[in-house]
Amino acid sequence: MRARRVILSLIWLAVPSCAEERIAVEGLRAPVEILRDRWGVPHIYATTSDDLFFAQGYMAARDRLFQIDLWRRVGTGKLAEALGPGAIPRDRMARLVSFRGDWDAEWRSYAPDAREIATAFTRGINAYIRSLGGKRPVEFRMAGYDPGLWTPEDCAARIAGLVMIRNLAREVERAGDIKKFGIETVEKFLPPDPFVKIEIPRGLALDDITPEILGGYRRVTGDVRFPADQGSNNWVVDGSLTRTGKPLLASDPHRPLLIPSLRKTVHLVGPGWNVIGAGEPALPGIALGHNQHIGFGFTIVGIDQADLYVEKLNPANAGEYFYRGAWRKVETLRQTLAVKGRGVPENIELRYTVHGPILHEDRARHRAYALRWVGAEPGTAGYLPALSVARATNWREFQQAMARYKVPSENMVYADTAGNIGWQPGGLTPVRQNWTGLLPVPGDTGEYEWNGFLPFEEMPRAFNPPSHFIATANHNILPPGYKHRLGYEWALPFRFERVREMLRAGAKFTVADFERMQQDVVSLPARRFQAILRQWRQPSSGTQEAMVKRLLAWDAALSLESVPASIYAHWIARLPAAVFGAGLGARTNLEMLLKTLESKPNPRALAESLDLALKDLAKSGGPDIENWKWGRMHGLSLRHPLGVKALGRGPIPRPGDANTVNAAGGGMNQTSGASYRQILDLADWDRSVMTNLPGESGDPASPHYSDLIADWAAGRYHPMPFTRRAVEAATVERIRLVARP
Repeated sequence: MRARRVILSLIWLAVPSCAEERIAVEGLRAPVEILRDRWGVPHIYATTSDDLFFAQGYMAARDRLFQIDLWRRVGTGKLAEALGPGAIPRDRMARLVSFRGDWDAEWRSYAPDAREIATAFTRGINAYIRSLGGKRPVEFRMAGYDPGLWTPEDCAARIAGLVMIRNLAREVERAGDIKKFGIETVEKFLPPDPFVKIEIPRGLALDDITPEILGGYRRVTGDVRFPADQGSNNWVVDGSLTRTGKPLLASDPHRPLLIPSLRKTVHLVGPGWNVIGAGEPALPGIALGHNQHIGFGFTIVGIDQADLYVEKLNPANAGEYFYRGAWRKVETLRQTLAVKGRGVPENIELRYTVHGPILHEDRARHRAYALRWVGAEPGTAGYLPALSVARATNWREFQQAMARYKVPSENMVYADTAGNIGWQPGGLTPVRQNWTGLLPVPGDTGEYEWNGFLPFEEMPRAFNPPSHFIATANHNILPPGYKHRLGYEWALPFRFERVREMLRAGAKFTVADFERMQQDVVSLPARRFQAILRQWRQPSSGTQEAMVKRLLAWDAALSLESVPASIYAHWIARLPAAVFGAGLGARTNLEMLLKTLESKPNPRALAESLDLALKDLAKSGGPDIENWKWGRMHGLSLRHPLGVKALGRGPIPRPGDANTVNAAGGGMNQTSGASYRQILDLADWDRSVMTNLPGESGDPASPHYSDLIADWAAGRYHPMPFTRRAVEAATVERIRLVARP
């Protein structure tokens, strides 16, 4: 540990003399000091809360203006104004699911001062935009449009939350699976978790459920990508398991890997605030990190927060739908969209039933498909509840803050400087009394209505558990005997099981140990596959036998230089179709594949799939087996939202796969993973470390546009300075914002 302190001190001493800049802006009450460290993180010091978040908004725009302007347009349905007619369907969807309730209740749901904070933040963004004097940053020049001004309500858009809800798409997929394979096959090979018998809701015709229903919904995840649920890891240990005697906390949310990063790191210091960590660049505050007293980090928890209702339209009048014995009028809103390249706006209709927005209509079948989801409720804009979490000082206050956390649903792990650790999931959970939510339901009878929401007090939780550690990785976190079923869509447990394995095997952990754990690429599924291969006594050829020997001698780590890793990855990709057939094989997961082979070896499927995998390897890697290294096969290219190649970065060779702790997605091209990582040391906040791919800035001309790629790819971290002394030592740029006379 002493050596580590020396190294960090040397790093800080090596920082060159810093640049200084004085900027006069309108709307500031008192001067604000911003110290940017050598890794591009702004540390903002203000004397009022209003100035603090004004400055955060100003710096967010200075660093990420094009990115946050796109996000604002995606969230508020103003993308066509910038990109043209092709964006009209996305705009319509965004407006369709926008919040239509009481805005006073909306703002009160996040924090008592949430409206004021969002107002100051967006004023800061607007101040930076106005300071440009009409001069377009380079991305706007490329795209051919100007940035727009913000309102506080732009921070409360709903599209991000909608994209993170898994079960909406899964209901439609499950209906298709049942039509194709039958209920018994689906229950056996595609079972809900926890298992329940699948029952087709009374009155539901499966033929009414088609993939086209979600066509509009899926468009919001197109080229201009909004953050989506991609998985995550987190864990925390108490002081009995650390060298310092204080907790350590690790968190790495997995998101689409793009340029610029989908996280933005910031340090906010002002009245009632001293927090550092990462958040959404278009939102005030942080989503994960620490203050003086507590640290916190999250993973997505699979709460079912949406249902699809099949509504019966009046054959004689499509403006009416049937509900509880009578025809009701479809609520219709008419709006206009500004469209780039058109002299006149686009007129759109937004239609609603009692259940919510109509996502799709099939006039031939006289059906409409309406979304009931938690995003219609106050306080369900993604990540704004963190304004309360970030100011908690102890476990009691942390739980009170987590009660506000509704969307996205999160597993939040906790540690405090007193030595406590905890786990608290948060997320608005509908109560379904007479059905499971596994399939779409008829909307006409009123039989399938939500009965309120699960009280927060009945959510599971843990505080200072006997194991001395807590870990989550999007797996089924429901405790044994827990009486509520929060949902049925969970990630496979392999990442969690590997983290648990490492935590149980270790003792007296350090920050460096947690770094190695976050970078771990040992595959538990690969170990199980090796056990299956040991039972395969008769490979059909000498080549197959040689491949099996290579795999059995392998350490099951998908490292860059590993040839067996490539063989395993290509083989396991070909196996499902060989075992289950092409149709069912495309739907089954890796756990089901392994369980099936463990219970009943299938030499034919193993041989056939290995031959196909070897052909794939020869095609992509050439005839020389020693060139089949995983890092040559598996890589990451960071794509800019504009699709301009010069603004992208890569390819970057990548270790791991979708089921390693260092998660690197499925297939040969990584598209998601841990863009941001943090490891928090509760004994000394200045010993905490982080990384944020590819850098803190979205400006291609900035030195912080892609300066963290090499370290991130190599598994290296940088300090997360928190005390003023440490911040000053790492400062390379000093900005002073002052009020314009």
